[in-house]
Amino acid sequence: MTTDLVLDELWGRIAPLLPERPARRHRHPGRLPVPDRTALAGIVYVLRTGVAWRDVPSQSVGCSGVTAWRRLRDWTEAGVWPRLHAALLTELLDMDDCAIDGSHIRALKRGAHVGPSPVDRGRPGSQHHVIVDRLGTPLAASVTDGNRHDVTQLLPLLDAIPRIRGQRGRPRHRPKRLFADRGYDYDVYRRLLWKRGIKPLIARRGIAHGSGLGRTRWVLERTFARLYQFKRLRIRYEHRADLHQGLLELACSIICLRRLRRSF
Repeated sequence: MTTDLVLDELWGRIAPLLPERPARRHRHPGRLPVPDRTALAGIVYVLRTGVAWRDVPSQSVGCSGVTAWRRLRDWTEAGVWPRLHAALLTELLDMDDCAIDGSHIRALKRGAHVGPSPVDRGRPGSQHHVIVDRLGTPLAASVTDGNRHDVTQLLPLLDAIPRIRGQRGRPRHRPKRLFADRGYDYDVYRRLLWKRGIKPLIARRGIAHGSGLGRTRWVLERTFARLYQFKRLRIRYEHRADLHQGLLELACSIICLRRLRRSF
């Protein structure tokens, strides 16, 4: 099952990014640690199925849920997931047209980046903010409080796009055009985008539908649908926001890898 959950293409890219383990003691070395690929399979299993960490079938996956959670914690603190995402984006450079939006999810535990959701009758929740290219490839993603306005994450999400180096030319980290819905309809943010050399294509409030922006923004809704195929992202169970952010970035990396495999 390990090879089914962690494909060779994914493992080949993530293995060089993992931190080195401390050397084993010569006297009383204890049990051998679980291989990193097996622990990653446990993380991907939870991400896909949404089961609790304690319910991970250790016999079939190869490690316990506690071990997988500890590796997730260690690798998140080591910054593995952003570097993996950036490495995959380097092979998928296409940043002329981008779209941005947010999506609410329910949070079952208190913690950082949890707040009353305005679309779920004030229940505790969080938001996923994602910016994608014209093909729906996630370029950056973040987790915020459930009551955080989408437009407040416009500039932070643009700043979170890694510098992507293509086959030639300088590294790029900003699109030429940015599409967004009416939630981003603020002239002050339009001016800030123009200052960055980005053309804002944002729907206007109070104007009837028919602007044609939906023909470009639909790829963003498809990306959210692909993200929520990973059941662990549909509802936030993690108390620590950084661990949920790590799972979100891992899911984005797997989506990038799927697109890369189709281009072979």
